[in-house]
Amino acid sequence: MERLNEILHELGISKVKLAKFLGVSRQMIYNYLELDDLNKWPKDKKVLLLNLLGIKSADEIDKIKVDTDYILNVESRINSLFETANKIDGSNTSLNGLDEKHKDLLNNIIAIAREDLDDPNDEETYKTYDYLFHFIQAMSSSKETKYMLAYMAKATGYEKPLDFAYNEEEQFVFESVIYTAFVLYNNTISYSGNGGVSKSKLAEAHKRFVNQIEHKMEEKMSRTLELNTLKVQALKELGYTAITNDNASEVLAKIAEIESRVVN
Repeated sequence: MERLNEILHELGISKVKLAKFLGVSRQMIYNYLELDDLNKWPKDKKVLLLNLLGIKSADEIDKIKVDTDYILNVESRINSLFETANKIDGSNTSLNGLDEKHKDLLNNIIAIAREDLDDPNDEETYKTYDYLFHFIQAMSSSKETKYMLAYMAKATGYEKPLDFAYNEEEQFVFESVIYTAFVLYNNTISYSGNGGVSKSKLAEAHKRFVNQIEHKMEEKMSRTLELNTLKVQALKELGYTAITNDNASEVLAKIAEIESRVVN
């Protein structure tokens, strides 16, 4: 089974993708791969896997040589199955307009989230995905969020450590600093301060963190109130009662004009 895991890794077949191929949950895939013999798998799942790998029995696994031709053949088989499934289930219009690579990525993300969120009483998992949602929202305004994603993908072995998808110099600095921070964190947790940071210093640092966040929230609230005031004034001067698709451009221009008056 160790060789099977190696082959799946070399082929780039994730647990999520394999679960989708076999029609089981991701957790079930982990259970299958913990078995010491492929022949202990349910017969139908074993047959599907053998067909995917292009072999007739479990004994042939050790003879598999993963080269370019083999990878292409396996990809062709698995993509053919997914294309058929997509034709059968054409109801997901949210994927319309995406190419196959992006569809596959989005489907993998949805599959993991769908399985993790299956328990309505698991508040911790729900909150984790709520944080993830806000993390994604922040990516458009904070490049560091992307650097953090890259760092975690590398730290967990999914990406090569010297691959830089973004600004290489900034990403290099960020990863170096975050690595140092994680070492400090692990030392502090493991040794209760010995080799780490004292609780008093941690409390001071966290207090500064809280103050910074509260300040940002106050600024955001203040700006929201300011914009609402400007909107009300702009609507009043233009003789409208609300912003509509037809007058939106005019109202926004009027808001900008009012702002410039205040500045001047």
